[in-house]
Amino acid sequence: MTHPAKPGASPAGGTPTDDHVLLRTEGRAAYLTLNRPKALNALSHPMVLRAEEALTAWAHDPAIELVVVEGAGDRGLCAGGDIRAIHEDARTSGTASAAFWRDEYRLNALIARYPKPYVALMDGIVMGGGVGISAHGSVRIVTERSKVAMPETGIGFVPDVGGTYLLALAPGELGTHLALTGAPVGAADALLCGLADHFVPSSALPSLARELASDPLRTVLARHVAPPPRGGLDAAREWIDHCYGADTAEEIVARLLASGVPAAKTAADGLLANSPTAVKVTLAALRGARRLGPLERVLEQEYRVSCAALASPDLVEGIRAQVIDKDRRPRWSPAALEDVTPAHVDRFFAPLDADGPMLAATVPTQEVAW
Repeated sequence: MTHPAKPGASPAGGTPTDDHVLLRTEGRAAYLTLNRPKALNALSHPMVLRAEEALTAWAHDPAIELVVVEGAGDRGLCAGGDIRAIHEDARTSGTASAAFWRDEYRLNALIARYPKPYVALMDGIVMGGGVGISAHGSVRIVTERSKVAMPETGIGFVPDVGGTYLLALAPGELGTHLALTGAPVGAADALLCGLADHFVPSSALPSLARELASDPLRTVLARHVAPPPRGGLDAAREWIDHCYGADTAEEIVARLLASGVPAAKTAADGLLANSPTAVKVTLAALRGARRLGPLERVLEQEYRVSCAALASPDLVEGIRAQVIDKDRRPRWSPAALEDVTPAHVDRFFAPLDADGPMLAATVPTQEVAW
């Protein structure tokens, strides 16, 4: 039997934006559907607030045993944040993006410590903010259609939504490779990198989601989980670990170009096409994330970096070139890795006037058991 979810209205009130996050409960399960298919389910600020409100209510509802998160349409779960809105905010020196990120990162932390199974259906495109709303969950399902990526360096930004935390935990230097190049990965490589837990054929997702309303999670997974198609990163570990183990971005590029491996040359070309500033800041953020410890501390570092990036010329230029004008010819400033100084990188990590606890728990923290 289906009945309306308890959190039926947006925190901002009843607006058309409510339709962008659909909420329902059926049997033992609650379902959250990102519903902007024409925008690849990109996240807006009201969507983040509505999702947080729903998850908080469901965490305290004894009738709800698990949550399922999915994307509307046939293209993907979520392509990230509303990049055009961020561009306009950065172009006009606004502050709306900082407020959005603060709430989005709080949502990421909520998902990571959610006290009930959080089943993310990572079908199709899952990028940026889409990774944040899925890959921190306790049950992450990819399909043969999955394309998982943190492509921020290509628009003059730095992986956020806990992306530096997740990629820092990937085996060897796989996370560094994905972060600096922004390259997408399929199901097998997402599993290898720790961004997902199970492979399920996309054709089986409707049945899986439906069965979770009545049957135990382990039973449903046993019916549908299958071996993934072959990936490519495992066979590339030797050159990836060697090249990306260098101390600086310049040395990483030099090792990639000197390796004699065609895929390494392709990686170097991709890295060099991205914002030099974003590449160097991303490398520092990843290395820092390995030392910081819990996700919340990494998210606080990412918040400082994101706010600094909002004032950087590369974010406006990168979004212009990749999304607005689509000429794919960004004019980065500085234009080369060697021109990005350590002092320039350090500015992205400087404390903010608003620094302080921003990730206070809103749900009871406990180990998920299913």
